[in-house]
Amino acid sequence: MTGPSFPKIAFVFPGQGSQAVGMGRALSERFPEARAAYDEASDALGWDLATPSFEGPEDALNLTATTQPALLTASIAAWRALARRPLEAAYLAGHSLGEYTALVCAGAVPFAQAVRLVHQRGRYMQEAVPAGTGLMAAVLGLDRDAVAAVCRDASSAGVVDAANFNAPGQIVLAGERVAVERAMELARAAGAKRVIALSVSVPSHCRLMRGAAERLKDDLLRASWSAPAIPVIANADAKPLVTADAIVPSLVRQLSSPLLWEDSIRAMIAGGVSTFIEIGPGRVLSGLIRKIDRGARVLNVEDPATVDAAWAALDGASAREAAFVRHTRQVAP
Repeated sequence: MTGPSFPKIAFVFPGQGSQAVGMGRALSERFPEARAAYDEASDALGWDLATPSFEGPEDALNLTATTQPALLTASIAAWRALARRPLEAAYLAGHSLGEYTALVCAGAVPFAQAVRLVHQRGRYMQEAVPAGTGLMAAVLGLDRDAVAAVCRDASSAGVVDAANFNAPGQIVLAGERVAVERAMELARAAGAKRVIALSVSVPSHCRLMRGAAERLKDDLLRASWSAPAIPVIANADAKPLVTADAIVPSLVRQLSSPLLWEDSIRAMIAGGVSTFIEIGPGRVLSGLIRKIDRGARVLNVEDPATVDAAWAALDGASAREAAFVRHTRQVAP
């Protein structure tokens, strides 16, 4: 008799926009492993990362070159707290910056190196586009073809690209402010349910980031990469990264090409995943996953209470699976 097939788990990690003053503080106070993550990150950077993360001010935390290592470290702190008990994942994935977190957790790059890389990544991104000249906007209620048409029609005003394919009917645009504003008007005229300008300082995942991507490439090539111990689904093509050689080209493409989050989640579901654990600040990815597949089970880990809740939920699932195994053995001919 063939044994039962149990649900697979994927860990997913948030990106920029999920930060909040105070993130990681409660974890670092309860779990030594989490506190150590902040010490390691501060040593790698040469300046204290805990203070802007735990105490702010918000303006300081929201500087891109600070936000990115702060989010990476907060997510690693949460992952280390959860990993105090063994738990297997079939896949890892991260949203934009979160892909670096996934690569750390997969053993593909040392944490200290990743902290320095994302600090530089944030700096290059900020320097690529003068403040106030770029814009990102979320378009809700239009499909990919309609958004592509909007971008084509708005391109006479400047650079505007579909930057994030987050969920069905939720696509983010990025580019030059005047062109994105024109695209927002066209999207409303095309029947979008909502069009929302985003409070971000950098238009990520569009052509304006090509210069930043080239600068980052040099840093990426100097880092120490290993084959991921767990497949990491790449933002750039929604396919698993399984070799060390594939990582740098993928991360370079990621910065200036569309982020395929919906496709990445569907790829993991096709691979048997039915439980997703969002590890890190906020619940943005949890909401997106539920929009992509309402049948998916989604847990969130960002503080001690959610660490405990996740383990309680997973322990309950394990108990049900064990009972199912006992039952099938009893009734097997």
